[in-house]
Amino acid sequence: MQRPCNAKIVATLGPASADRATIESLVRAGADVFRLNFSHGTHTDHQQRLDLIRSIEADIGRPIGVLLDLQGPKLRVGTFAGGPVKLIEGSAFRLDLDREKPGDAARASLPHPEIFAALKPGAELLLDDGRLRLKVSECGEDFAETTVVNGGVLSDRKGVNVPGVVLPLSAMTAKDRADLDFGLTLGIDWIALSFVQRAADIVEAQAIIQGRAGIIAKLEKPAAIECLDEILAVTDAVMVARGDLGVEMPAEQVPAIQKRIVRACRKLGKPVIVATQMLESMVSAPVPTRAEASDVATAIYDGADAVMLSAESASGKFPIEAVAMMDRIIAQTEADPHYRDAIDASHTQPSANTPDAIGWAARSVAGLLDVAAMVAYTSSGSSALRMARERPRAPIIGMTPRRETARRLALVWGVNPVVCNDVTGVDDMTTRAVATSRQLNFAQPGQTIVIAAGVPFGTPGSTNLLHIAQID
Repeated sequence: MQRPCNAKIVATLGPASADRATIESLVRAGADVFRLNFSHGTHTDHQQRLDLIRSIEADIGRPIGVLLDLQGPKLRVGTFAGGPVKLIEGSAFRLDLDREKPGDAARASLPHPEIFAALKPGAELLLDDGRLRLKVSECGEDFAETTVVNGGVLSDRKGVNVPGVVLPLSAMTAKDRADLDFGLTLGIDWIALSFVQRAADIVEAQAIIQGRAGIIAKLEKPAAIECLDEILAVTDAVMVARGDLGVEMPAEQVPAIQKRIVRACRKLGKPVIVATQMLESMVSAPVPTRAEASDVATAIYDGADAVMLSAESASGKFPIEAVAMMDRIIAQTEADPHYRDAIDASHTQPSANTPDAIGWAARSVAGLLDVAAMVAYTSSGSSALRMARERPRAPIIGMTPRRETARRLALVWGVNPVVCNDVTGVDDMTTRAVATSRQLNFAQPGQTIVIAAGVPFGTPGSTNLLHIAQID
């Protein structure tokens, strides 16, 4: 069962999509990768869902990726003695480290010394997803005196954002480390790091993961945007997490930032996911708004590798309909004659290295010869990524002897991952590529395919071979 669309769909699993029948229906509706959100649910819940995914994968015969999304260092205020309080614009409000003393309309606990260590007078604090805004007038190592800029009701344990400030926090908490260890023992394919601020956050995770899963940097803080190039240099993939990004930055800036991130990832050939509120109204309605459909289509026109559903598939009333709708939007957008114009117009020159040169040459040959399919024989996935970077017209088949590589490639634009046996040489590779192209109905007798690989075989990142083969 191969997917006809180039852009992929990431669907979050949750209470509304926890049984086998629903998960299989999501795959058949178009889901390529499943997200396990470790901000919710127990380890047992997630293991049961992963077991179901692997069983369905075996039945359907198509590699399915699984993404573990770590909660990250979520910052929250403490509790209030008499329930929710109302903060009045212009009034004073104190924050401190005293966990034992319940809050009131004049103060609250903020049990995060890292925040006070980074604050300066004039800094702003956003509470409850940006609904309330405070400005710091005075601060120390254990307190902050603030003035309420935008008032409203504040209740227990609401989230806190600190825009414009790099906090001395690791991207992983103790909970995240335990969740990560658990996920790696299960064979998770992708790990998403929340609230990444700097490249060092990725390097820290790499030391733990040690190549056992791909790393996705969730870009949701202004500090990450300011060091985007450094983060992209070390991460395996990126998620444009527009929820928290839209809290900490003006909403009108988010579309331009999204496009900037997608362009930068495409230039480097690193997968990029556009996420958050893409079909939000389908949490409670069977159809999206026209604006939401346009939002998804915009990401597809920009050439994003994947678009993601969160609550729509995890807790909404119409999880299968949401995936099917996203699939239809992708298919309709990619069928638009102007889609190819947009993709080609945003194409950038490759870097001056052998793997990128092979990918660029494969795209050129494919266009000149009007090939039926492009085949990347790859151990690490590198050859397929170099092909996908070029956004070719022909479908890409990612042939790999490693099942974990095939599952990671399920996230990548245009790649149809296939698990195959090790090859003994170029002739054997060509025979397998021809057979697979015919088996998947991408090529017929008399047509041509282009094959890229790295020689010697099995050497990660060694893409250096381009081969043209005729289908007998």
